[in-house]
Amino acid sequence: MKTILCYGDSITWGSNAETGGRHAYEDRWPNVLQKALGPDVEVITDGLRGRTTGFDEHLAACDRNGVRILPTSLYTHAPLDLVIIMLGSNDMKPAIAGTALAAMQGMRRLVEIVRTSPTRDGSEEPPAVLIVAPPPLCETANPEYAAMFAGGVEQSKMLASLYADLADEVGCGFFDAGSVAKTTPVDGVHLDAENTRAIGRGIEPIVRVMLGL
Repeated sequence: MKTILCYGDSITWGSNAETGGRHAYEDRWPNVLQKALGPDVEVITDGLRGRTTGFDEHLAACDRNGVRILPTSLYTHAPLDLVIIMLGSNDMKPAIAGTALAAMQGMRRLVEIVRTSPTRDGSEEPPAVLIVAPPPLCETANPEYAAMFAGGVEQSKMLASLYADLADEVGCGFFDAGSVAKTTPVDGVHLDAENTRAIGRGIEPIVRVMLGL
């Protein structure tokens, strides 16, 4: 049995921009990946709305700092064979970080944590890491989201290139979710059901290669 942890934000959780709720179970990309990989693989979803790579959001009702929470998640779900990290969209908020470079630096720290966290599960090697660049933000007529992510559209377009270079630098897998999915102009950040499903389908081949399936 192989075990995969999907560590992300509202896109991994399955936020539905139309309703403000959650996409159906079968539409969330980790569950699409689970179905495609079959019963010999367990796919665990740890998606938190608003999660950043490694920055605080002081007005949030919970801890959204991905760097601070990741060690707990690794301990909780160990042993793991693969950790898929898709974060960075919320880093585009100027009140949080506002730049793709900051998100890349946060992603580097997340990879370091996976590689060095003593999960005490008896495994000799840390899990493999797949860095996923989220689909770029898009323009929206939603005034709150437009203000919340001011300047984020252009910055978010840089994430894939920066994350790809980081993956080469640290020896991780890489996937550009923007190659298969687009954000919805309803809020400029989240995905409709079809685009959410597309991420799960798009990630499957590289996961199979990384796990030797």
